Amino acid sequence: MANHYTREVPKLSALEREELERWLRRSKTSQALALRARIVLACSGGNSDMAVAEQLNTTRETVGKWRRRFIELRCDGLLDEPRPGTPRKIGDEDVERVIAMTLEQKPKNATHWSTRSMAQATGFSQSTISRMWRAFGLQPHRTETFKLSTDPLFVEKVRDIVGLYLNPPEKAVVLCVDEKSQIQALDRSQPLLPMRPGQTERRSHDYKRHGTTSLFAALDIATGKIIGQCHQRHRAIEFRKFLDRIEESVPADMDIHVVLDNYSTHKTPMIQRWLLKRPRYHLHFTPTGASWLNMVERWFSSLTEKALRRAVHRNTLELKKAIRQYIKHSNEEPKPFVWTKTADQILASIKRFCERI
Repeated sequence: MANHYTREVPKLSALEREELERWLRRSKTSQALALRARIVLACSGGNSDMAVAEQLNTTRETVGKWRRRFIELRCDGLLDEPRPGTPRKIGDEDVERVIAMTLEQKPKNATHWSTRSMAQATGFSQSTISRMWRAFGLQPHRTETFKLSTDPLFVEKVRDIVGLYLNPPEKAVVLCVDEKSQIQALDRSQPLLPMRPGQTERRSHDYKRHGTTSLFAALDIATGKIIGQCHQRHRAIEFRKFLDRIEESVPADMDIHVVLDNYSTHKTPMIQRWLLKRPRYHLHFTPTGASWLNMVERWFSSLTEKALRRAVHRNTLELKKAIRQYIKHSNEEPKPFVWTKTADQILASIKRFCERI
């Protein structure tokens, strides 16, 4: 006896077809849901279950199941139903109590909570506390630093300096100038143990000091080149000598815009007299407490990370030589830092932070 099998073709509305195609395009769609969407789209064209099964490399039973589910429940029928599981044991009140304790209280014997101390105080397990903290984005063991500038001219100075970075003036050079003072020549108390397979480099925690030096540096924001000079101290007289170095390095037909901080040596009568004799210099002071606006600070960070932090210097001569060598290598293949945020974006970000805290 012949087995007659009737198959109803699913009729898709424009919205349903768009929804199914969106599931296929979305990268976060599960593979199972994507297959069900393909099945329905293929069946809507009038293809048989067997043809669709061969096309999608699945079984005829699977095709029939999801075709029928779509006809009965439409797109909702393709979604997984909630699975039965263990009833929830921790109520919203318990979660609220843990979060409130984390944010508003401190343990008796510490400055911050750990999963162990919070578990002991609340009676929950460490893993439960950890899940709660992850769900609310809480990390009591971590801390970060911040500083808000109180300069009354903060907005004006930000717009001035960021404007220089994004739209530098023509026939002029923009230099970010600062001092990295008291760089120590450090020698470890015992020899370094070099890196080898299965072991990182090791060094003793204590060290011997062999004097200090101060680095004056000017970063050309257009080229990324550095003008650098080491001095024993960082007084106004050393700063004036560094300005002489800048004067020699920049062509005489170009204006010089200098971004620098409010350090007292930058404003002494000696420096003011030097600048009055050279009208091509234009000073742009960063707001107090906002050294991040000076791009040479980023170069100082690179110098510390790559040439100073793990180095050994037995005297200041070795230290100065290492600094000069790093400057030389930086200038051989200079890479300028790219400032991306506008002044409005920076001010809006600071506004959001202030409103949040």
